[in-house]
Amino acid sequence: MEHKAGLRERKKNATWELLRKTALDLFEASGFEDVSVAEIAAAAEVSKATVFNYFPAKEDLVIGGMKHHTGDAARIVRERPKGQTPHEALCGHYLRLLERRAPQVGLSDHPVFLRVQRLLAATPSLFIKAMDYRRQAAVQLAEALMEEGHTPLTSRLVASQLLHTQHILVEGNVRRLLAGDPVEAIHEEAVTAAEHAFGLLEHGIGDLMRRESDPPAPDPAYGPDGCRLEYHMHRAESEVREAVERVMNRPADPEPLNDALQTLVDPQRP
Repeated sequence: MEHKAGLRERKKNATWELLRKTALDLFEASGFEDVSVAEIAAAAEVSKATVFNYFPAKEDLVIGGMKHHTGDAARIVRERPKGQTPHEALCGHYLRLLERRAPQVGLSDHPVFLRVQRLLAATPSLFIKAMDYRRQAAVQLAEALMEEGHTPLTSRLVASQLLHTQHILVEGNVRRLLAGDPVEAIHEEAVTAAEHAFGLLEHGIGDLMRRESDPPAPDPAYGPDGCRLEYHMHRAESEVREAVERVMNRPADPEPLNDALQTLVDPQRP
């Protein structure tokens, strides 16, 4: 029975690897947006349902691993020892991952990791999905801090600053990897960058970069409200009015929508 269970697990892992490799090959050849799940299934000689059994969304074929790490920061903070701050816990964890040359901190030169990063950099929809995973991580970290009794505002600010700092550090490591720099050449500078970045969070930026010279003259293209002077509000209003009127003139529009749009066009309408 144990032998059969092990065989099933190996078969599942082999199928998972086949599907991901097939998908990456097709995405690199034709672009992520232009390859369908049906085409991936056909190339791997499995059913479309099988692909979705392993990868619930097409994006998961590329960055599904990120989904499994969205709760890492919250878990690390929850499990930190007494007397340790969230900053200390996450900084220490990040430095340990650097020491291990882990993919989570952008220091892996594994071929699949590099392929994924190249696709991510070249595909806006994947980049947006990755940003959403980072947002989820910040939300979960903030919730962990609120569970300890901290206010929602402070919890969200701390979570956002800690994770965005980490994201900028990882992004810099990945950029160098994709430029061809070897992992060992990046590592030492990555540690220095992390110590600097987390040091800024620890000590604050209040007096950092205080201007020592006179500022340049104000840009004459902008008014006191920050808008460009050539921006004509009446033109924007005219364009909005025309767009609303076009929608109103569609015969299929329901009456409640017509009323709402008419109010936009004629604010004085009772």
